[in-house]
Amino acid sequence: MGTKDARVDAYIAKSADFAKPILKRLRAEVHAACPDVTEEMKWSFPHFTYKGMFCAMAAFTQHCTFGFWKGSLVLGSNSRSADAMGQLGRIASLDDLPSKAVMAGYLKKAMALNDQGITVKRKPKAAPKPVRVPADLAAALKKNKNAPAAFADFSPSHKREYIEWISEAKRADTRARRVAQAVEWTAEGKSRNAKYQSAATRP
Repeated sequence: MGTKDARVDAYIAKSADFAKPILKRLRAEVHAACPDVTEEMKWSFPHFTYKGMFCAMAAFTQHCTFGFWKGSLVLGSNSRSADAMGQLGRIASLDDLPSKAVMAGYLKKAMALNDQGITVKRKPKAAPKPVRVPADLAAALKKNKNAPAAFADFSPSHKREYIEWISEAKRADTRARRVAQAVEWTAEGKSRNAKYQSAATRP
């Protein structure tokens, strides 16, 4: 029998309103297709394991993503990994998801790969690209006593989380508010998604 993780409930609850039904449906479809699946939180977002790494989902400011650990073998040429993290592309609404029948087929195929112990040869990781900090964020960080050192200590992925969030702002005033909030959280040593982690660890 599979297991659910309360931290995944917290992650969904803290996600944007548009993301909640998407994440709930993805979660339900994974459990329906794979009753023995186990939920975990890895790298700050929900993962599902079944005889090893299986699949994962995530919510961002304006879209969600879903991916299989062995995605190249599950979807092949149908993968939309160029559009977003994972293989289903940018998921902004339920209409962007595959049909339940198609999704069940993907999940069953991924299960079979794990049942058979098939592995994917992974290319060596290329050197990470340098993180380019927007000028307005860089200037705001310098004005805070603690923020520059804290930001420098962040991993590249945590830095990019802030930069992507700020860059997605449509209005100048929204961007300014996000820059100010990013500096405040950074000075406290918090990553952009720290709210999910803190919610997940509450009793």
